[in-house]
Amino acid sequence: MTQPRTPTGARLVEQMTDAERERAERVEAVLPRLREAAAAADAAAEFPSGHVALLRDAGLLGLVVPAEYGGLGGGLRDLAAATYAMGTACPSTALSYFFHNTSASRGLLPLEAIDAGLFEGDEVKPVRAFAEKVLNRMATGTWMANFASEEVKSSSANIAIATTASPAEGGWLLNGVKSFGCATGVADTYLVTARLDGTTDADGLALFLVPREAPGVVSREPWNGLGMRASNNHGVTLTDVFIPAEEALTVPGAFVRMLRMSRGSFVGNQLAIAACYLGATQNAYDFAVERLTRRTFADSGRPIASSPMHQVIIGDMTERLETAYLWIRRQLELETSEPPLLPKSDVYRQWRIAKGDITEACFQVVMGAFKACGTSAATMDGVIGRAMRDLAMGLVMTFPAERGRLEAAQVITEHKENELFASVQR
Repeated sequence: MTQPRTPTGARLVEQMTDAERERAERVEAVLPRLREAAAAADAAAEFPSGHVALLRDAGLLGLVVPAEYGGLGGGLRDLAAATYAMGTACPSTALSYFFHNTSASRGLLPLEAIDAGLFEGDEVKPVRAFAEKVLNRMATGTWMANFASEEVKSSSANIAIATTASPAEGGWLLNGVKSFGCATGVADTYLVTARLDGTTDADGLALFLVPREAPGVVSREPWNGLGMRASNNHGVTLTDVFIPAEEALTVPGAFVRMLRMSRGSFVGNQLAIAACYLGATQNAYDFAVERLTRRTFADSGRPIASSPMHQVIIGDMTERLETAYLWIRRQLELETSEPPLLPKSDVYRQWRIAKGDITEACFQVVMGAFKACGTSAATMDGVIGRAMRDLAMGLVMTFPAERGRLEAAQVITEHKENELFASVQR
């Protein structure tokens, strides 16, 4: 009897439950189409619009939406497995799909915050209504593009929000520039984070559901940069964009309170973005090893992979690849275990280190593949050339490794200082 094929996502997420495996099979079914379109999409630097319908028809736009709202009921393990698997086929699609799914946190976290008693009285109804609206729309096939990043930078924050929302009759007017947002011009709805006009702290942050075709929404010029070129990540300019009050979450402090429910990172599932990079890395690794073992030296007939130099490079690649797997699996365990293994602050600190180590290890693997396969494989449209560009962005996405390690060190030393201060006061 033929054994069923193990889903690609199971290479990352081991010991899947039956339900997780069923959801992973849905992802597996779309991989051939993603893989087939990947090279042309990269060359054109355009997200294949047909992928929206492909993923919608597979039910995958509701992957992490609870079943009670019409979704598949998956969690972070499912999302990591999905973005990893898609990353082996088309990293650009994997990245865009990741950001679509981050929108679910804007529905899930507010509901958790309500259950935890963080909202009271008249606050509960609008918070619940907005959260359920996000989840219901995702489950029924709405592609959400999560727009938070901006060109403005802050020395004390990874993401600073300068886009403003001003009161208008029946709603709000949005003005600002979102410098990065996957699926620009492709997603049905842009989930925009903005600051209520006149506020200066995080309690003034609010969320808005912005239709792609709303008056005043203009896509920025396509960005010809490194990274996943077919993710349409050029962002939008918002000029007096009217959003009805019922399409916004503007309860003061709601954004901060909902983030308190996150198990780890700012969004609550950033681990899955690292899985995109790891999937792309695994694909480049497999390509290189296959190529080096099949091709032979003309004089000896021995596989190229058998030479001492190639053996060293392959060994280094394998070590770095396993390092990335160890980091991401540990972080996945910390963010999904029940009961939690560590306090949230420790999980957050771990992620600040893990993200950098994962993405740097991934980039080193593809550099090794480049060295080992040589000039004949060094084409811009080949597996290795595309992987080098895709994985380069992981070095700076959200924050570079150096910033993550600095922030982790600050958490550790400040905690120790507080311990010492407390002991002196006794």
